[in-house]
Amino acid sequence: QVQLVESGGRSVQAGDSLRLSCAASGRTFSRYAMAWFRQAPGKERDFVVVITPSGVSTYYTDSVKGRFTISRDNAKNTVYLQMNSLKPEDTAIYYCAAGYYSSNYYFSNSYDYWGQGTQVTVSS
Repeated sequence: QVQLVESGGRSVQAGDSLRLSCAASGRTFSRYAMAWFRQAPGKERDFVVVITPSGVSTYYTDSVKGRFTISRDNAKNTVYLQMNSLKPEDTAIYYCAAGYYSSNYYFSNSYDYWGQGTQVTVSS
């Protein structure tokens, strides 16, 4: 069992930066791919980015490429999402997810564990 707790979300202005963190419990963190999804009001939960268990590979959705960076520290059981040049369309609840790596990493049902989410609001 893995428990995930996100933090770092808040209200910011367009162009600002934020770093989200996701702390995981358990000893098996390094076995899991870790992903960030986001859900805007009235919309479905969308894939943002995934990082493989070793941290060697990352895959981003097109809308955040060049602005967001995912990283992980397996010694601290934590994954991070550095978000730069934030836009109002980045406003959403951001969820951290863990699962065994799959080529279907962009599907939410590829992940077994989810955090409770952290709200990011970007105003223009």
